[in-house]
Amino acid sequence: MGRIEIRRVYDAEGAEGAVFLVDRIWPRGIRKDDLRLDGWIREAGPSTELRRWFGHRAERFPEFADRYRRELAERPEAVRPLLEAAREGPVTLLYSAKDTEHNQAVVLRDFLRDRLDPT
Repeated sequence: MGRIEIRRVYDAEGAEGAVFLVDRIWPRGIRKDDLRLDGWIREAGPSTELRRWFGHRAERFPEFADRYRRELAERPEAVRPLLEAAREGPVTLLYSAKDTEHNQAVVLRDFLRDRLDPT
């Protein structure tokens, strides 16, 4: 089973393994030709409503994480490519948020890790 790392899309240089963008919206200032991606998994990002509610406000992060995990659990097809890649080797999830601790990629990484190793 591979490792799952997260990295800001602006720091994608040197990302290991299969590399996936997991934002619903393409990141500002990045040309599609500038990224080496194995996939853009838009559906793995939080819903527009949830993303707008969260607004990258750290105090809302615990509630955001709970709501986002529920969304992910309801859409197993959205995370399937990520789980399959992680079973084969290392995976890097790219995101564009400025806050490196309170963002959807943190929640997604932990959600995937729980699915890969439920113990």
